[in-house]
Amino acid sequence: METRVAIIGIIVEYGSSVEKLNMLLHEYGEYIIGRMGLPYRQKGINIISIVIDAPQDIISALSGKIGRLKGVSTKTLYSKVISKTEDELSNEGVN
Repeated sequence: METRVAIIGIIVEYGSSVEKLNMLLHEYGEYIIGRMGLPYRQKGINIISIVIDAPQDIISALSGKIGRLKGVSTKTLYSKVISKTEDELSNEGVN
């Protein structure tokens, strides 16, 4: 299965959604390359960016689930680079 690298930008306006968000990120943790979170105390929001390398449907599913959380906004930016999984690469040499 082909994978893509993407950035999911997240803005959390309600602190009550943070626990559910963290549970989702943990659930998809095997695909997450990195995460950066910034509390913007003056505005009472949290800004989070997630870098992920996963199949397109996994990225879309995660972004959609995050976007359905109360008080959470999300946008996803996809790279144009599409790569094969390690299993596919190792099987290419086998006939």
